Amino acid sequence: MSVLSKPYFHDEAEAFRFVEGIIWGGSPVCPHCGCSGRTYELKGVRSKPSKKNPEGVVRHGLKKCGDCRQQFTVRVGTIFEESHLPLHKWLQAVYLMCASKKGVSAKQLERTLEVTYKTAWFLAHRIREAMRSGELDPFGTNGGGVEVDETYIGIDPDNAPWGRQKVRTPQKMKVLTLVDRNTGRARSTVLDDATIAQIKPVLEANLAREAVLLTDDHVLYRRIGQKFAAHGVVNHSRKEYVHPENPFIHTNTIEGYFSIFKRGMKGIYQHCAKKHLHRYMAEFDFRYSNRSATGCEDVERMQRAVAGVVGKRLTYRPTHI
Repeated sequence: MSVLSKPYFHDEAEAFRFVEGIIWGGSPVCPHCGCSGRTYELKGVRSKPSKKNPEGVVRHGLKKCGDCRQQFTVRVGTIFEESHLPLHKWLQAVYLMCASKKGVSAKQLERTLEVTYKTAWFLAHRIREAMRSGELDPFGTNGGGVEVDETYIGIDPDNAPWGRQKVRTPQKMKVLTLVDRNTGRARSTVLDDATIAQIKPVLEANLAREAVLLTDDHVLYRRIGQKFAAHGVVNHSRKEYVHPENPFIHTNTIEGYFSIFKRGMKGIYQHCAKKHLHRYMAEFDFRYSNRSATGCEDVERMQRAVAGVVGKRLTYRPTHI
């Protein structure tokens, strides 16, 4: 049976039960007062009548808190809040974005979900926000290896020929990525400039002091590497991709991450503004950190994305402007 034939992808009541099981675990929690023991379900309640729906629409998953007496659903306090899109279509979109290795364009979501392009675009950004982990635990604990490298993509509007600085050659947007060899997780940061002043704080905040830093021969990492237990360097300028004396020292893992990222950005999304790049990075980080090689398949990856929707409400205006 195909995964997309699951009932929660097509039936609204089943979709609510599925999301409630992931977020609440069977015990509803009031988002208004935090009560978790005195809630009851309101069945048969309909929304206000409209021209499109004269009899109103059944409000699935509606509950009432016995303490604060306010009504709520599992949507409240999540990226789903105040969305007119049915929850089962939300789940279809989450699955498509989690199961596609290089992402799904907003135009493809528009056609598949039968929604407007504006809805599909905003929907994808809210799902990317749910994928953002927000974890601050350091990489490379217990002396593990962490590959670090920077990459460049698109055009940085702050440094373009038509920008404030009036430079002759357009500069690309800069991204710094860390990949933990032990856990297989990736974490990326968008930089304004690839300098020691910007890279050093990122590495100090995200790497354990006992970590083994693995980089190429870029001069940026020479002094930074002294702050960690060891610093392995592979000399790319000499066409060296694995250290001749120590095969542990290489950056091939992070190069593989960048190949997936750039194929997705160029082949699927084609264009990305700098103000949105951090969300696209969160999407690629999430899929890479929860890939099959780490024991996470498509359905579980979707469930982890749904579990991350809480407390990440995102409105259209700050996303669009």
